[in-house]
This record gives sequence, C-alpha cells and structure tokens, in this order.
Amino acid sequence: MNHLLQDHHDIHTLLAIMARLRDPNGGCPWDVQQTFATIAPYTIEEAYEVADAIDRNDLHALKDELGDLLLQVVFHARMAEEQGSFAFGDVVAAISDKMIRRHPHVFAGESVEDAEAQTVAWEEQKRRERESAGHQDTSALAGIARGLPEWQRAVKLQKRAASVGFDWPDITPVIAKLHEEIEEVREEFAAAAAQPGAGEAHDRLEEEIGDMLFVAANIARHAKVDVGAAMRRANLKFERRFRAMEAFAEADRTTLAALTLEEQDRYWDKAKAAGK
Repeated sequence: MNHLLQDHHDIHTLLAIMARLRDPNGGCPWDVQQTFATIAPYTIEEAYEVADAIDRNDLHALKDELGDLLLQVVFHARMAEEQGSFAFGDVVAAISDKMIRRHPHVFAGESVEDAEAQTVAWEEQKRRERESAGHQDTSALAGIARGLPEWQRAVKLQKRAASVGFDWPDITPVIAKLHEEIEEVREEFAAAAAQPGAGEAHDRLEEEIGDMLFVAANIARHAKVDVGAAMRRANLKFERRFRAMEAFAEADRTTLAALTLEEQDRYWDKAKAAGK
C-alpha cells in the first residue's frame, strides 16, 4: 500500500486512497458514513465547478476540478464495490464498451455525414439499447433523467420531440409563442394579486411561468444556444455590473442600501457604460 501511494499519477493510487478512507478500521469517520444519496449532491456540485473553470478559461483550476469530479466517480464505485455490486474497473469497462458501440463510424467501418447526423445516430443507438435491456417505455421521451436540471431536461424533451417531427418549422412562431406566454403570465399575475393567499391562483401563475420558461428554452434550442451557458453568461454580467455599482457607491461614500431605486438605476447605467 505505501509503495503504491508513492505514484500519484496512477489511478490505482487514488483507488487505494479511497479504500483506506472508507475503511471502518482507521479510515476517515466522515467518508465511512457516506452513502450514494449523501454523496450525490457533491457529485453535481463538482460537475458545475468543472463548468465554471471552463467558463473562466482557468486551466489550472480545471485540472483541480476534474480531479474533484474524478474523486466522485471513485467514491461511488468504492461504495458499490463494498456492496458487491460493481467496482471501478467495471465502470471503466462499461463506458469503454459504450463509446465503441455508439461510434461504429470510428470503430466498425460505418460512415456518418456530420456531427448532426452522428447525434441522430447516437439517440437511435440509445433507443435500441433501452429496448434490448427490456425497458417497457417505448416513448420517444424515454430515458430522459428526472434528476437533470429542469432547463436541461426541457431542452432534451424538445429535442426528442423534434426527432419525430414535432417541432416548430423555424424560430418565428416560437418567438410569437413566447409573447403569448408572457401575456398569459401577466394575466395570471394580475389574478393572483387580486386573490392574495389563494393557492389555486398561485398554482396557475407558477404553471404559466413554467410554460414561458419552457418556450424560452425552445428559442435557445432553435438558436443553437446552450441554455446553461447563456444563463451563466447573464449571471456573470449581472454580478459584474452589480459589483461595479457597489464600487461606485463606495467611492461616493455611500451604499446601495442607502439609495433610492432611481439613484441605484443611475449607478446601474454607469456600470453598464463602464463595461462596454
């Protein structure tokens, strides 16, 4: 074990570290008590931190964040091995088999025209795999995980529906649909305001806002814009401008909280101009 731990470039070293951390006799108490369910939120968090490092084009941070994400895979695999279900090697074998199976144009001499055609072929291969595995759900929407962020799941649902022809012909009617949904949100908002505390009114408002966001995701799909990337960009822009507002206020020996909304708007305009 000690000899193995000397080579930190070897994946077996990481596997040995995790085995030691999970050892009830002398391991880490926190690691020992974890389960798939308690670790899952960390797995999701680490995936987002990988995306954040990529957004910032910080390759040093990306190296570290990829390591953190890899640890999550090793952690889950170790817990499964302890239960006698599968081990890390089985995870590697499963993804290797899948990559070969889903890329016959690379490994089996088949041809594919372009990336879009490959995406269609990929989805068809996934459908055949579900059928061969005995899954009873034959819907075009089968296999879309409910654990995905809802914006991502919305886009996947739309793509699957489009794969069988259920799609807007171009973006013009989608934009018109968004205006229609915005108007419906406006109507339900007025109804909810007229009935404060009414659960049904609030539920209808929530439903209409959901419809509006679903159509917004559809617009992004038609524009070939990643919804997550677009939202991250918007969030970063807002954060940058808001922090600039705070800095301007501090330079004027005041705080945003001490200002009226009109005064804050002037700082916002100043921040926007400074960011151009």
